[in-house]
Amino acid sequence: MPVTLPDDAQLAKVAEGLGFHLSPADVGSFKGLMAGYVEAYNLVDRMPDHLPPVTYPRTPGIPPDPADNPLNAWYVKTTVTGSGTGKLAGRTVALKDNVMLAGVPMMNGSSTLEGYVPNVDATVVTRLLDAGATILGKAHCECFCLSGGSHTGAKGPVRNPHDPSRSAGGSSSGSGVLVATGAVDMAIGGDQGGSIRIPASFCGIVGMKPTHGLVPYTGIVPIEVHVDHTGPMTATVADNALMLEVLAGPDGYDSRQIGCTTAPYAEALGKPVAGLKVAVLTKGFMQPGAEDAVNATVREAADRLAALGVAVDEVSVPMHLHGAAIWTPIGLQGLTQTMMLGDGYGTSRQDLYVTGFMDFHRGWRQRADELSETLKLSMLFAQHADDMHGKRFYGKAMNLSRTLRAAYDAVLAEYDAIIMPTTPMTATPLPEPGASREEIVQRAFEMITNTCPFDITHHPAISLPCGTVEGRPVGLMMVGRMWDEGTLYTLAHAFETSGDWRDW
Repeated sequence: MPVTLPDDAQLAKVAEGLGFHLSPADVGSFKGLMAGYVEAYNLVDRMPDHLPPVTYPRTPGIPPDPADNPLNAWYVKTTVTGSGTGKLAGRTVALKDNVMLAGVPMMNGSSTLEGYVPNVDATVVTRLLDAGATILGKAHCECFCLSGGSHTGAKGPVRNPHDPSRSAGGSSSGSGVLVATGAVDMAIGGDQGGSIRIPASFCGIVGMKPTHGLVPYTGIVPIEVHVDHTGPMTATVADNALMLEVLAGPDGYDSRQIGCTTAPYAEALGKPVAGLKVAVLTKGFMQPGAEDAVNATVREAADRLAALGVAVDEVSVPMHLHGAAIWTPIGLQGLTQTMMLGDGYGTSRQDLYVTGFMDFHRGWRQRADELSETLKLSMLFAQHADDMHGKRFYGKAMNLSRTLRAAYDAVLAEYDAIIMPTTPMTATPLPEPGASREEIVQRAFEMITNTCPFDITHHPAISLPCGTVEGRPVGLMMVGRMWDEGTLYTLAHAFETSGDWRDW
């Protein structure tokens, strides 16, 4: 796509948008000075892109028959057979549909991306296949992953396997359902405000949001570099630890992976927990919309840990109740500048830029009305804030996120984990067709208050089922020290193997 010099009218319009006041002579002068830039851009365009090679053959992704997709969890099905040997030999995997799988369609929950086919495999895809896994397809996710519910995707709602009238959680909605129903052994999820842990909580599976940067995000559609996480969603803690072993570690592309420290996570399973200490976070039980039965179930889970010999205390981190507010400027202005106005990536990072995706994604500007109500709301307010105040609130929220991190770190200096409900409520009702914008937005964000603070502080956090309320799973969240996923797996495995959560 060759770059050309702007004509006088185009350059005058650009100048006006930037606040420059140029005379016709100025326009002509600047245009003459741009010839070298045009030549440089076109030279760059002619050079090879040097994308990672695609090594495993695969079948084209095809939509499943509705009869084989009763909960609307699959977007497309394919078969990509891995090496046949390795830690995940014989295991089947679904990918959240913001993960690039070369030759297989990806729409990231949005009609504006329908028809896009990536030409690269995400790093996590290559690692799964190298470890022997077989990828069976792409799981539905929310529109540009901007919902904790499961009702904003362009292909319709994803339904909860325990009650199809209720949400599966989001934004990794299909991933949660496919694991919970046994359609696959494992799935990749993404988490910017809780999008691994929320569907894990609502669907009754295990979901780990690793320490920020532990798992490379290369080849996954970003939202905002500070909050982007990806990780494993599985039926058991043991599978989760094994999957994280395969996924974790630097890949040489992802600029998020500063100080990345890995461990043999499966070796953490079965270790004694007597003598470990956990802190029950009082403020985590005081969120808006918190259900008494959920709080009681999580407190019973704390008692079960105590019965295993874990020391359990109550602690208060008052700032936790402000975590969602601090997340908001980072999430809203970050996603608007990076994911949308920045063509999916923005600038100033040394990541792998998938330029084919950037070219296709630019088309949202001509189809913006098709975006979800949650994304429209976020972009509208973010742009308003930017127009009125610039980036100061984004910057201040970043500064406050360090203070919030320090508050959790002070607790984790004395305790091995912090525990609380993953979501303050069990799976919520899906909005009916024709629901108001207000209900759509409420059902998208009401459950993120305990999860989103740890996306901006970057602590690892795991959700696992700890009981039921009226047949719906309740999620227990354990938060750990940076790079210490192993201790969380030790605690979670001991808890999981102490009984069947479905009977509690």
